[in-house]
Amino acid sequence: MSHLAQSTCHILMVRPATFRKNEETAGNNHYQQDAQIDDVHQTALDEFDGMVNDLRERGVNVMVVEDDPTTDTPDALFPNNWVSFHADGRVGLYPMFATNRRLERREDILHDLVHVHGFDMDEIMDFTEFEGHDAFLEGTGSMVLDRVHGKAYAALSPRTDRDAFAHWCESMDLEGVIFEANQSVGDARMPIYHTNVMMAVGTGWAAVCLDAIDHPDDRALVLDSLQDDGLTVVDLSEDQINRFAGNMLEVATDQGDKLIVMSSRAYDALTDDQRATLGKFGTLVHNDLHHIETCGGGSARCMMAEVHLPRPAQTNDAHA
Repeated sequence: MSHLAQSTCHILMVRPATFRKNEETAGNNHYQQDAQIDDVHQTALDEFDGMVNDLRERGVNVMVVEDDPTTDTPDALFPNNWVSFHADGRVGLYPMFATNRRLERREDILHDLVHVHGFDMDEIMDFTEFEGHDAFLEGTGSMVLDRVHGKAYAALSPRTDRDAFAHWCESMDLEGVIFEANQSVGDARMPIYHTNVMMAVGTGWAAVCLDAIDHPDDRALVLDSLQDDGLTVVDLSEDQINRFAGNMLEVATDQGDKLIVMSSRAYDALTDDQRATLGKFGTLVHNDLHHIETCGGGSARCMMAEVHLPRPAQTNDAHA
């Protein structure tokens, strides 16, 4: 077991400028649906701001960046897909399936983390060259990281390529656990677009939809890996992950307390026993993200990029 922490109190979030259902991602994100209201963008902003305010009131350092209104980036509020931040000072930049999502990668955000917020950034690991080979690996959407035990879990999909994942694991010196996970779409079983929709790992716990892992060998591989590391496993149903119960993230407060952050739809999908089990490891925090989930096909975890970078000189966390 490493000395690394699974969670951090430093969270990057991007406030959207052009949120809508992204037509470039809807083909393989089967959680996306059409909006049933006229002004979905303003409603999404209200949901975003509500979540930010709640986390800040609980002692989380949420660094909000405004999306660039001159670019067509409807999924910009899901920054965890294009960037990841690591405790050794490395930053990962990731190959994205949708062309308009590649515009989300912004050097100015990395610059401000160093020069405004006081983080150390030692090396940028750029994996975007895989886009030229039509191979994709969308950050901590494609991968669920167990930072404590040095593992990365990845479910193969059009957005999670086997070779790109293997290269990433070798580059980052992490053990990869790769498998297939599916969801029912009509009469067919289709790959779940992102691993973090059906799985989450926290300090001492994991939540995973084992029913989504159709092959018994894959199911045993994932379950054995989690249990061998001593994690308490909460088994989610496919109906629960359809309501984004798998899309949760453990976040720390400035006092070192643990929060388990999810949407209200996800919280409502959990059973009393599941809430009680997770509640042993942290306070369950939930906010209404209904329209972000409906049009964006992602939920609370997708909206948060954890900044694990070293920060030797603490700076004043003015909310940006």
